[in-house]
Amino acid sequence: MKRIRFTILALVMLLLGGMMTVHAEIILPYGEGQIGLQAVVLCEELTVRETPSVSSGVVQILPHGSRINLPYGWEVNPDGWAYCVLGDSEDAEAGWVKADYILIDPAWYRTGRNTPVYAWNETSAPKVALLDRGVTLPIVKEEGNWLIVSLRGAVGWIYNGSAR
Repeated sequence: MKRIRFTILALVMLLLGGMMTVHAEIILPYGEGQIGLQAVVLCEELTVRETPSVSSGVVQILPHGSRINLPYGWEVNPDGWAYCVLGDSEDAEAGWVKADYILIDPAWYRTGRNTPVYAWNETSAPKVALLDRGVTLPIVKEEGNWLIVSLRGAVGWIYNGSAR
């Protein structure tokens, strides 16, 4: 009798779980594209330089979340600079950025509903943000059921009960 009740309970849970709505979407890294790998700016503003030097001329200043391309065969030079292309073609504007301030070919998190972001990996931690539905953020790291996402130069923790 207990076995039958357990089986029925398990079936009901499976059916209810299948009817629940998706609360978020994980978008896998894009991989190499037409030009190379895509990267995203993690800091609030990132200066693109003409040469790999802080004293070099400024090509452009990119806001947090901007996407850049790292051409095929790219490498971070010994001083921590990466050559990047700012458009979708090889003849687009290009320059050098400090590699510490970009995330290369990340996975992305897109909210399916209002989503709290915590200061650390506990739901009792202070909330540092409440994301609206449809917000897409780069995933810096996954730890168990938690995702660390980039938030305008800082990071926050999102509980992801459907961890892979």
